[in-house]
Amino acid sequence: MRRRGGYIAIEGPIGVGKTSLAQALGLRIGARIVLEDTDSNPFIARFYQDPEKYAFPVQLYFLLTRYNQQRQLAQQDLFAQATVTDYLLAKDRIFARLNLDPDELVLYQGVYRLLDGQLAKPDLVVYLRARVEVLAERLRKRNRSFERHISFEYLARVSAAYRDFFFSYDETPLLVVDSSEIDFVADPGDLEDLLREIDRTSSGSHHYVPRKG
Repeated sequence: MRRRGGYIAIEGPIGVGKTSLAQALGLRIGARIVLEDTDSNPFIARFYQDPEKYAFPVQLYFLLTRYNQQRQLAQQDLFAQATVTDYLLAKDRIFARLNLDPDELVLYQGVYRLLDGQLAKPDLVVYLRARVEVLAERLRKRNRSFERHISFEYLARVSAAYRDFFFSYDETPLLVVDSSEIDFVADPGDLEDLLREIDRTSSGSHHYVPRKG
């Protein structure tokens, strides 16, 4: 791959393969790989069991930890080394709008605006999408205990919210990848094709819809 510098963020709904792609891409281009630590959120398991009660603390925890991680990157000079992350800070707004009640959302948005303006934007965002039944199957295979409470309906809502968010997204160059028909984790050929597509995307918005056969 030619891409040797810059800041690339991988995004997409739960189970789509963000972390796997971030790790593969980072290793390929010799980049610093930055992964969000979802498992450390003390509210996440309780949120999936009682979303109404735990939506605000789980969201605020994610926002602050993601912000702190991004600030640490900036202090290390984000642009001195290629960096690949498995999240985009702006995605925090997707879950806030999905899960918070109106009063909580107003408070959240005030905090978000204060933090977001202090951080650098990626040079490229790769948005991975897949059909909801594919996402559900991938979650079943990875078998994380706290994800067993995620309903198909909630997964569908998250997937739709991502689709709507990125439909009008124009803050950075964007590559939209439909991964429903490929398995870049298990198939090296699928991974190579996807990495080549990422490599050639440098501006504007582009769609990549691979098909088997």
